[in-house]
Amino acid sequence: MSTTADTQVDNSWMQTADGQPRGYIQPSSIRELWFHTGTTCNLSCPFCLEGSKPGDNRLNRIRFEDAKPFIDEALELGVQQFSFTGGEPFVIRDMIRILEYALEHRPCLVLTNGTDPLIKRMHDVVPLLDKPNPLALRISIDYPDATLHDAGRGAGNFDKALDTVRALHEHGFRVSLARQMPHGEDSAAADRAYRSVFKSFRIPEDTNIVAFPDFLSPGSPADIPQITESCMTQYHSEKSRDEFMCTFSKMIVKKEGRMRVYACTLVDDDEEYDLGGSLEEAMPVRVMLKHHRCYSCFAYGASCSEG
Repeated sequence: MSTTADTQVDNSWMQTADGQPRGYIQPSSIRELWFHTGTTCNLSCPFCLEGSKPGDNRLNRIRFEDAKPFIDEALELGVQQFSFTGGEPFVIRDMIRILEYALEHRPCLVLTNGTDPLIKRMHDVVPLLDKPNPLALRISIDYPDATLHDAGRGAGNFDKALDTVRALHEHGFRVSLARQMPHGEDSAAADRAYRSVFKSFRIPEDTNIVAFPDFLSPGSPADIPQITESCMTQYHSEKSRDEFMCTFSKMIVKKEGRMRVYACTLVDDDEEYDLGGSLEEAMPVRVMLKHHRCYSCFAYGASCSEG
C-alpha cells in the first residue's frame, strides 16, 4: 500500500501518487438515497465532520421542491430507504414536509443532535408514526459522560439529547445513538459505559450504538495510506467490497443553488465526487477511493447506513 504524497498529478483520480492503479468501487444499485439538508446547525461543534454551525451555507438548505424529484427518481430505480443528515435536519423549514412525502413510499432515517430543533418540532414528528413506512432517528451522544459531550456540544445538551432519546422510544420510534470512537479505545468498555447511561435515563439498554472514527473536518489534509486496486483484492473480498456505501448509495447535496449527486455521505468537500445532476447520470460512474475518508471505510468498515 502506497503512502500519500502532497503533490497531486493530473491523473490522480485514476492513480495513486506513485502511479499504481487506484482502488475503486463500481456501484451496483441505489438501495439507499441520502439527502444532505445543509450545513446550517444550531450547534458549533469543533469536531464536526461537515464544519456545520449556525448560519453556515457551504451546503445550502434544501426545500421540498429540491428533494421531491430525487425521491421520485430513486423510487423508479428501486430505492429501499431514504436517509437524511446535516447540519441539523430539523432546522430545515421543509423537513417535516419532506419526511411526510418520503414516508409514504419508503422507510426513512434521520441523523440529528436531538436538541432544541427536534424538541421544538416533536409535535410534528410524532404524527409521522402514522405514515405507511417507519421513521428511525439516530442521535449523536459523543461520549458516555456529560462533561466530555457538553465540552463540544454546549452545556446541558447531554441531558437534553438523552431525554429526547427516551421520549422518542416512549413514542414508539426506532432510535439509535452515534458516538465517537477514539483511536485505540476499548470498544466493549465504551459500550458498557453507554449501557449504564441508558439505564440511568430509562432508555432501553439494547439501544443500538453506531461508532465512528475521526473523519477530520472538510478539506483537511490527511497523511493516510492510499488505496490501490491490489489493496481491494488483498484485504477485501467481493462480499466486503459490496458493503462499501458507494456500492449501493448516493447523496444529494445543494451547492451554490444547484442540486447535485455525490458518491458518498462523507465526500462533499471534493468536487471529483460530484457525479452529476441526476441519479441516472451518476449511477454508472466508477467511484475511485481517493478521498482520505475512503480509508476509514477501507480500514474500519465505517458506514453511515443503518437498515
